[in-house]
Amino acid sequence: MLRRPAPALAPAAWLLLAGLLCGGGVWAARANKHKPWLEPTYHGLVTENDNTVLLDPPLIALDKDAPLRFAESFEVTVTKEGEICGFKIHGQNVPFEAVVVDKSTGEGVIRSKEKLDCELQTDYTFTIRAYDCGTGPDGADVKKSHKATVHIQVNDVNEYAPVFKEKSYKATVVEGKRYDSIVRVQAVDADCSPQFSQICSYEIVTPDVPFTVDKDGYIKNTEKLSYGQEHQYKLTVTAYDCGKKRATEDVLVKVSVKPTCTPGWQGWNKNRVEYEPGTGALALFPNVHLETCDESVASVRATVELETSHIGKGCDRDTYSEKSLHRLCGAVSGAAELLPSPRSSLNWTVGLPTDNGHDSDQVFEFNGTQAVRIPDGVVSVSPKEPFTISVWMRHGPFGRKKETILCSSDKTDMNRHHYSLFVHGCRFIFLLRQDPSGEKKYKPAEFHWKLNQVCDEEWHHYVLNVEIPRATLYVDGISHEPFSVTEDYPLHPSRIETQLVVGACWQGGDLHMTQFFRGDLAGLTIRSGKLADKKVIDCLYTCKEGLDLQIPEDNGKGVKIETNPSQSMLTLEGEDVGVLEKALQHVAYLNSRQFPTPGIRRLKLSSTVKCLNEAACISVPPVDGYVMVLQPEEPKISLSGVHHFARAASEFESSEGVFLFPELRIISTITREVEPDGERDEDPTVQESLVSEEIVHDLDTCEVTVEGDELNPEQESLEVDLARLQHRGIEVSSSDLGVIFTGVDTMASYEEVLHLLRYRNWHSRSLLDRKFKLICSELNGRYVSNEFQVEVNVIHTANPMEHASHMAAQPQFVHPEHRAFVDLSGHNLANPHPFAVVPSTATVVIVVCVSFLVFMIILGVFRIRAAHQRAVRDQDTGKENEMDWDDSALTITVNPMETYEDQHSSEEEEEEEEEESEDGEEDDITSAESESSEEEGGEHGDPQTANRQQQLEWDDSTLSY
Repeated sequence: MLRRPAPALAPAAWLLLAGLLCGGGVWAARANKHKPWLEPTYHGLVTENDNTVLLDPPLIALDKDAPLRFAESFEVTVTKEGEICGFKIHGQNVPFEAVVVDKSTGEGVIRSKEKLDCELQTDYTFTIRAYDCGTGPDGADVKKSHKATVHIQVNDVNEYAPVFKEKSYKATVVEGKRYDSIVRVQAVDADCSPQFSQICSYEIVTPDVPFTVDKDGYIKNTEKLSYGQEHQYKLTVTAYDCGKKRATEDVLVKVSVKPTCTPGWQGWNKNRVEYEPGTGALALFPNVHLETCDESVASVRATVELETSHIGKGCDRDTYSEKSLHRLCGAVSGAAELLPSPRSSLNWTVGLPTDNGHDSDQVFEFNGTQAVRIPDGVVSVSPKEPFTISVWMRHGPFGRKKETILCSSDKTDMNRHHYSLFVHGCRFIFLLRQDPSGEKKYKPAEFHWKLNQVCDEEWHHYVLNVEIPRATLYVDGISHEPFSVTEDYPLHPSRIETQLVVGACWQGGDLHMTQFFRGDLAGLTIRSGKLADKKVIDCLYTCKEGLDLQIPEDNGKGVKIETNPSQSMLTLEGEDVGVLEKALQHVAYLNSRQFPTPGIRRLKLSSTVKCLNEAACISVPPVDGYVMVLQPEEPKISLSGVHHFARAASEFESSEGVFLFPELRIISTITREVEPDGERDEDPTVQESLVSEEIVHDLDTCEVTVEGDELNPEQESLEVDLARLQHRGIEVSSSDLGVIFTGVDTMASYEEVLHLLRYRNWHSRSLLDRKFKLICSELNGRYVSNEFQVEVNVIHTANPMEHASHMAAQPQFVHPEHRAFVDLSGHNLANPHPFAVVPSTATVVIVVCVSFLVFMIILGVFRIRAAHQRAVRDQDTGKENEMDWDDSALTITVNPMETYEDQHSSEEEEEEEEEESEDGEEDDITSAESESSEEEGGEHGDPQTANRQQQLEWDDSTLSY
């Protein structure tokens, strides 16, 4: 067969082929050389209720043949890059598919084809390949990638609720016992994940039942059950999985109580007793009964313990300053307080850390690196005279080194200790070196006491009475003699001054501190000249709270009662159980403080029973509880009086001075909630109302401080009549900052003392005003009053005769500049402004005119009244003209000052009305401003008023601003 030769290409076709070859657009010149590329492994997460798989890393196929794409039309190949056309999943029964999202980037996603169930299968593993689009328009020569492994985890959804294994549970217990486990309830969850399939907690839904259930479903009783109170308890219990999903149905648990006889105290089921301050004694066991199970009891010993060691310094005591407490207990005055509460004049304890609590005493903490120097002159101790050191201390077994509480040593040059109080281990040691001026022979110098209280980390009260050669130590009111006394030779004479330090000892030769104390101190005082009396020591240690027992005479026979000094332990012993029960029912808690420290006091009742048959004697378990002292209603101490007044300069320079608080009033109030009447209890719209009630209590401090510049002792002072303070328990101390009154006394006494406080300034020419601030407090700063501020202005009087000709030239001084708004409540001067000038001549004229006007008014009233009496007499005589007005005796007198007086009196009345109205709205407007505004208004009034004002002007040419 002969073949025909191929037809020749037309010229146009050759041109088109050449153009395409030159432009690089012929697809036949490219080949699909590379396979798509995938990551070797993918990990994915999918939720049961979702079909999109989150992959890590993302599903992206890469192809090195890019940017040209294959398996596309000729035109597209020229304008676009290469593409990925698909993914293929390999595996059996794989409920996922892979879809290309973007062919140009090779991005794809895996999604589920059907709803997933974690409970059926939790994870899937399969392989996947990527395919490119091949070559040519028909997609020939398709390349595929390697197989990549995909691991997909199915996340669980908390779709199933817990279900209990049993429909109900039953258990039986014996009364009077506490069980670790009575019965166990169990629930299961059908979810696949540990988070949602595990049961995380069980809960008893029934309220107010003495049972609890733990996370494993074990139910136990929280208190001893009594058959007499309840025969059977029905509890509803529910379960929660770890996703907080509650069981669809709760389960019923029945706990039956079997009666049994168990020895013990009955009738005291509550372990919390609430004590309201100010209510007196509160019975702790009013219905207590001892169950002996018919045993033959020979005797019963019951001990009630009240735990108060965590309150204050071992128990609740008055939190006044130590000096005030000594005075209240009857101690001789003169005690020097070495650790006072920081204030302006007693500031050496400012740097010490404290407990920062106002409910208890101020306690200072020493951590082994801190100490305070006592200023010179605060205290003076002489070995030749008796003296007493008192301190509260809490110290633990911190080591074998010496720890100094108090030390007086050489300030420079040498390291001699003149007297020192320190602890060494569990020893309490006092050192006292004799004065060089004494006899040159050995005398007792170091006294040692070995006490467990020193290192038991509890609060104890130490009082040391020193009268050489004897020293007696009282610890918590009990005396202890030293077990060892060391003698020493007196110190050598020297002129070196001494330094008193608390918390360490100063080494004057080395110029540094040593023997630092670690523990807590409070109430450190020294009193020279006299020893502390035993009654005072007992009073200082006595608690204000404790156990109280008041037994009627017919109920206490045959009961032996013992108590400790702190009243925290009470023991009753008797042979008759019934009599002892009645005595125990009268045991009460008592807190005599008006404002006690709130909080918990642990309570324990333990018993010992002796039977006739010792082998079969019963054992009575202890009863535990606590007394909750409620928060007392806090008083609000309010100071009120005259805030602003002015006095003449001569009064400040006089011997009496100016009284700062002449009208001071101190009151204290508390706010109580008043419940509605019984008839309105059912009305939900009726709410409780708050009522303020005034109460009476003591104060222990009032501090008057000067604001602005400190007092200059050369020209001013604050003074008080000390003779009037002698019969009161108030002491006064003054400084350049002000005056401090201390001592426990009534609010009325403090009022009277503050009324006597005077301010003097014997160089008042340059003084315009002085401001003072008063603050009072109770219980060592626990309750503090408001800040009562007083401003005193000085009135400088000028002579109007010397500069009368200058008044018209300087009218601007008639209207003083308003610097500030001040309160005028209680002012007794018309213009208390510090720059106001009151001329004496004008004052005399005004007083005379007003007096004359008053006299004329009284005279007129008297004349009218006399005429009226005559008319009544005429009426009685039966005159025909009895209704006529008899004015024959009436005389009309014209007052030459009538115009001025009428206008002046009306203006004064208007001023008073304006001041009264303005006092209610703005307390800080001054009388100077009122007069200034009236003078300005007078300029627009009638000429007569202006003329009168011009006549009453005075010379203020000497006034300086």
